[in-house]
Amino acid sequence: MPVTPQLYTARLPGGGAAVMDTRTRRGRWRHFNPTAAHLWHQLTDGTPLEQALDHLIDHFTRQGADPHTARTDLTTLTTQLRQLGMLNTPAAPAPHPPGEQAIRPVLPGTTRLTAADRAAGAAGLAAALLLLRCAPIRIPIAAARRLARVSLPPATTEEADLLFWSVRRAGRSWPGRVACLEESLGCFFAAYMRGRRLTWVIGARTAPAAAHAWVQAHGEVIGQDPAERVWPYAPALRI
Repeated sequence: MPVTPQLYTARLPGGGAAVMDTRTRRGRWRHFNPTAAHLWHQLTDGTPLEQALDHLIDHFTRQGADPHTARTDLTTLTTQLRQLGMLNTPAAPAPHPPGEQAIRPVLPGTTRLTAADRAAGAAGLAAALLLLRCAPIRIPIAAARRLARVSLPPATTEEADLLFWSVRRAGRSWPGRVACLEESLGCFFAAYMRGRRLTWVIGARTAPAAAHAWVQAHGEVIGQDPAERVWPYAPALRI
């Protein structure tokens, strides 16, 4: 049986990386500079640690660095990763960013919804809130993976627009904060309640560092506010 990853990596512009650690309750992001990211990507791709270190030391030596200094710095880096428990924790290889994608804005507030869409939106959001408030982040991820095994036709972009708006509309009745993580997971659940499937994505960006969650239909990003600059968010987890 394959080991379930607990660390998910986003490839950031400029060679950096952001790693989502799902061992903590809500998940924690750690941002790596290009050197640390280079080493981390090799490790998540299955390269043994010593081989990855030798490769990097050779690379920096050819760039004019002192081999002893390079090894010392990289040893310090691996010590920090080991102290964080990241070297013995299952990690998924980083997905490659898909490049520029079409972004579909949230539907107008005057959009009419069917009773079925309203019910699915409310139930999907309730399920997402329950899981995200009462369980560690790895539990909602596991639940989403189980649903993704169900063979259902993909939602059209128009169906996805309506489902996302139904979730956001339901969120307005919630007394607490409903952010992108809750909305996107709620939309993912709502789609399955309507016999359709969507792609749930969690990613990150740098400058400034931030995380974001969204859903996609046919490769298009669904339900983004006009002022929200989704890209250059890079995916770390895609279900």
